[in-house]
Amino acid sequence: MSEMKLGKITIQNFKSLYDVSFESGRVNVFIGANGSGKSSVLEAIGVLSAAMTDRVNSSSLQRKGVRLSTSALYKSKFLSIEKESKTVDFALEWKLDGHDYDYVSHLTVPNDDDSWKYFAESVSCDGEAVYGRSNRTSAQLNNKIGYFTISELLAAKEYATAARYIGNYGIYQPDTLTLRGTVADPVQINPIGLNGGRLAEAIQDLLHEDEGDYMFGSMYMEDMLELIDWASEFKVSKPKKTILNPGVPTTQQIIEFKDKYLKDTTSFTGYDASEGALYVLFMLALAMHEKAPQMFAIDSFDHAMNPRLARKVTEIFSQKIIEEGKTVFITTHNPLVLDGLDISNDDIRLFTTERNRQGHVEIRRVQVSDELLKMNQPLSRLWINGVLGGVPELL
Repeated sequence: MSEMKLGKITIQNFKSLYDVSFESGRVNVFIGANGSGKSSVLEAIGVLSAAMTDRVNSSSLQRKGVRLSTSALYKSKFLSIEKESKTVDFALEWKLDGHDYDYVSHLTVPNDDDSWKYFAESVSCDGEAVYGRSNRTSAQLNNKIGYFTISELLAAKEYATAARYIGNYGIYQPDTLTLRGTVADPVQINPIGLNGGRLAEAIQDLLHEDEGDYMFGSMYMEDMLELIDWASEFKVSKPKKTILNPGVPTTQQIIEFKDKYLKDTTSFTGYDASEGALYVLFMLALAMHEKAPQMFAIDSFDHAMNPRLARKVTEIFSQKIIEEGKTVFITTHNPLVLDGLDISNDDIRLFTTERNRQGHVEIRRVQVSDELLKMNQPLSRLWINGVLGGVPELL
């Protein structure tokens, strides 16, 4: 697959994101107070993905993990804005095979049904317009369908590559019961559902031998077991009465663990295992599975992980995302996640989200500077002390 790399993302008039833009890296981490707009950024990218590669309605947004709101709540309605915009606006830049591309869409939120309408849409390559339409276009085009994937002007391979990369975007919010396999995932996509469904099957795909070494994706099993420090082994098997209570609902495949502190004959399933182990497997499976989306988001990345474990998983997860040429957007409230980020690497970017006096979200990138280096403190400490921003103003 050709090397895709996202660039600037611009969002206007969407919820609390009145006018924001940021330059994307491979790993993009957003920190901020509750209600500061972090999740709204992930959802705006979901709307953008749907607009560019499908259509925008309740069905497409649900598949991407976007919370469904009433029409009135999708569009910014700030007291400070005298004249309300007619449209919600998105723009995305990316690089592919040495060329610069730009997609722009202006959408109107639903009023008579649940379909957003395309007020205007355009694509350019290296600054030259390739495709464009608006409500003034003379040709009668369906204004409820995005034309990126169906226009003959965008039929070349490079546009299909971009559509595949961006179109499979989803916002993952893993849930412990779903990871354990005891409840169905409401949004099951291949290979892992947005809440963690069919994790066992995804893990089975990643387990293999390479020249005598047992591997989990591109990781040696020994390295994986260092993250799940109580486990001596994990594998995927079918449910058996000996390791799973018959009263427990389950899937066709289950994750089976052995604890290094217990007798070798003793094994148990993900239903009985520490939930932290399941979250570790989920995160790294998403990063390494070849069928997982190339571009995705994880809301509350640190959920259920001990702070020090979250730091190490963040470090390894970031490495794998970069190796696989993927792009991820993450939110977190755990300071130790920041210590797993090498923000001197331009592929790894840390952003703060804050609301200004008008309530508009502002996004600021945190970069290594002489000022930060002089403080000689980890990012976690700098965040807690308010040096980085992205903290609530509590008395």
